[in-house]
Amino acid sequence: MGNCCGGPSKERNYNPQAGVRTDIGAQQQQQQPQAVNSTHNHQPPQHRIHHADALPRQTGGPSTSVAPGFKHYVALFDYDARTNEDLSFRKGEELEVQNDSGDWWLARSGTTEKEGYIPCNYVAKRQSLESEPWYFQNIKRVDAEKKLLLPQNEHGSFLIKESESRRGDFSLSLRDGDTVKHYRIRQLDHGGYFIARRSTFTTLTDLVKHYTVEADGLCVNLRKPCVLVEKPQTIGLSYNTADQWEIPRNSLQMVKRLGGGQFGEVWEGLWNNTTPVAIKTLKPGTMNEDDFLKEAQIMKKLRHPKLIQLYAVCTMEEPMYIVTELMINGALLDFLQTSKGRMLKLPELIGTASQVASGMAYLEKQSYIHRDLAARNVLVGESNICKVADFGLARIIKDDIYESRVGAKFPIKWTAPEAANYLAFTIKSDVWSFGILLTEIVTYGRIPYAGYTNKQVLDMVETGFRMPCPPGCPPELYDIMLECWKATPLDRPTFETLQWKLEEFFVNTGDQYREPSGIN
Repeated sequence: MGNCCGGPSKERNYNPQAGVRTDIGAQQQQQQPQAVNSTHNHQPPQHRIHHADALPRQTGGPSTSVAPGFKHYVALFDYDARTNEDLSFRKGEELEVQNDSGDWWLARSGTTEKEGYIPCNYVAKRQSLESEPWYFQNIKRVDAEKKLLLPQNEHGSFLIKESESRRGDFSLSLRDGDTVKHYRIRQLDHGGYFIARRSTFTTLTDLVKHYTVEADGLCVNLRKPCVLVEKPQTIGLSYNTADQWEIPRNSLQMVKRLGGGQFGEVWEGLWNNTTPVAIKTLKPGTMNEDDFLKEAQIMKKLRHPKLIQLYAVCTMEEPMYIVTELMINGALLDFLQTSKGRMLKLPELIGTASQVASGMAYLEKQSYIHRDLAARNVLVGESNICKVADFGLARIIKDDIYESRVGAKFPIKWTAPEAANYLAFTIKSDVWSFGILLTEIVTYGRIPYAGYTNKQVLDMVETGFRMPCPPGCPPELYDIMLECWKATPLDRPTFETLQWKLEEFFVNTGDQYREPSGIN
């Protein structure tokens, strides 16, 4: 799929015009593809051609002449204009862009000839690898499996992504009934690709066409590209709010109250009568306006698929509003206690935890501390997509509201002892909280240390007490919890390590990649 903001493509020798299948000699037809742990000597070509150098091809629709300096793009998703300055377009529509820098580009539709701003992550260069519906670029293997096993996909659904282990190679992930098989796509010395050495292809498109017609050693022939369940989040609400994010209060409409807490309420709302958003209202006196704006400036720059995106704020009068993306299934804590949440099996629960770890690993790399990580601050969207919310807000809540370490408002049961006792918040105290979050997930939202007061928990933890293994929790997962609860902060794992360990639950203990059958 498209890579946002016109960054350089990684497969620069991709050439859709060279649709030639090459058959290697009879001797090579008999060769078995090399095993995963074998050493092979094919190297990526040293001289590559950029996508833009490929000859254009017609993909249907009206033929338009492009003004000099304009670049051809194709829409990957439908987009409905949110403001008068935006441009609406439909999936597959050709667009002409003069300047593809920044998050929102000024474009002209080749279909309607209208002009307006478009979100950069909804389009890809025409003829590029990123414009192919089966190309998912750099997603992880575990995410490929999750996507292919969604009910919207069927037997024979597939995607191609970059290899995680070998630069220049790719991976074909293919749904076979209720499982996903993976095949390595290797690159030849002078360009071209193969799964089995008996047949090579000039482009990945040619490879896909061949295996669509016949399985040729795969578990099943390629049928349909993996369905994308949801559109990507735009970066900001619109071109106008990308940098100017103090928005008029009257541009927001409260639709439905989603919940409330000690610091305010959360509402489902509409921005500009076009865009669903979440609106967090803060009780008067909760935080200082200047402190909030400084923190929000940092928060808005934090962008990751597993973090809730901050769109805009209203700070000119009380109550202050925080406007974010809307997640339809609400807080993870509440979702786990619904009938739909209780149907989640252990692999799905661990998948939820790995998503949270992914978002926190990004914050870790940015040297940013959450300070209040818990199931109530993780939100759930379509297809059980989870994102971390409210990162950083605990730091700017006024001290007299949040400081009392044994008071009802301080989340002692989620807080590392060094943070509870000395307010020494670090990413390692977030790791402790993540361990508590794991217990919430595997118990479908059970309160940690049930039956104990905050003061009792603080005293117990100080003496070395740790929660016992929750019912039904695998020993390997409980070991991860105990690592998170080590008394010395530096002894706790990183979120990167936690993410890797949790994703291992999805990885088959056998061979990572399948080899095509029937080639001897």
